[in-house]
Amino acid sequence: MAHTLENAVVRLLRERPFYGHFLLNLRREERPLEGKPAGITVRDGIPILAVDPPFLEALPPQQQCHLLEHLVKHLLHLHPLRRKERNRHDWDISCDLAINPGLGELPPGAVYPADYGAPDGLAAEEYYARLSCRFDLGNLSGSGFGDADQEAEGAQGSGDTPKLGETLDDHALWDEADSTPFGLGAEMVRSITRESLRGSDGEAPEEVRAVVEALLRPAPIPWRQVLRQFVATAGRTGRTTTWMREHRRFGHDTPGIRKRRRLNLLVGVDVSDSTNIVELREAFARELLQIAKGRDATLTVLYANSRIQRIEVLKGAPAVLERHDGGGFTDLRPVFEYAKTLHPLPAAVIYLTDGIGPAPEQMEFPTLWVLTGAGEKPVPWGIELRLEV
Repeated sequence: MAHTLENAVVRLLRERPFYGHFLLNLRREERPLEGKPAGITVRDGIPILAVDPPFLEALPPQQQCHLLEHLVKHLLHLHPLRRKERNRHDWDISCDLAINPGLGELPPGAVYPADYGAPDGLAAEEYYARLSCRFDLGNLSGSGFGDADQEAEGAQGSGDTPKLGETLDDHALWDEADSTPFGLGAEMVRSITRESLRGSDGEAPEEVRAVVEALLRPAPIPWRQVLRQFVATAGRTGRTTTWMREHRRFGHDTPGIRKRRRLNLLVGVDVSDSTNIVELREAFARELLQIAKGRDATLTVLYANSRIQRIEVLKGAPAVLERHDGGGFTDLRPVFEYAKTLHPLPAAVIYLTDGIGPAPEQMEFPTLWVLTGAGEKPVPWGIELRLEV
């Protein structure tokens, strides 16, 4: 998988740099995809590119590249996050209809608006309105069409049955996007888009320029809302098995289920001179403690510049995040090295910093960079949040 995918990304970096840099910012997974070569989704705020190696390798090189462009366009349009309660098949097809025109040669089976008697250039919601049967009261997992023949506009009649079609990529992965609030997902895609533009000298391809510009000029989302959504996503209650508890259905023949409720967060606070803004630090501290208040939460707070200056462990509502001034230059790596030593491992890392300093090339922990107004995101990974008070 690595060889085939890397070659395709390299071709895109050379010929279509925006798409290539976008793909470099996605976490990659190798997994079976029910006959599909690839898929894209967002899981707990992290963008995932999944690949089924044998099916991807079977495609000609140019079709591999165009399929990857197809996946990037799904994420740019936030399609996995916009499905909501719509009929899944119809929404999946509608999203492909919205992005396939304008792409190069796609693998066989690609659907186009003309296949459904619809014009190019509509949004996914507009295609969905044309595809969905007006009085469909069935479940959300079917095609949205009954067995009866229908006319081209969807009314019952003697016309031909509409083409149902299939998607090029695995849209079943989009179920995982339900774990990410829309605002947090949009902020994540926005952050990746900025990085992709930096890597491609500020040039976005013509076919996505409008959506990129709209994405980078959103209605402002309050930073407190994004912070709360990030913590809520990282702190989703997990489940683990235990022989100490009887299984409700299968008795002692099967281990029982125990919920994990404690939320462990690692909070890095940059104490260098560039972030020595009292109002900023206090606003960040108040909001973070308010989020943790009333929950079974543990905050491990690291005050750091070029090294860790002080460590505090806060549990429960009475905790107070103190101010600590350190000065000096910033090295962002010690906080993440410390995170790897914690037991249990933190659910996420939240780092208040100006971002100016060396950072790890990659990181497995979900990370929220809480940047000062003039700060810079130090690495492509993680979600960027601007803290303005």
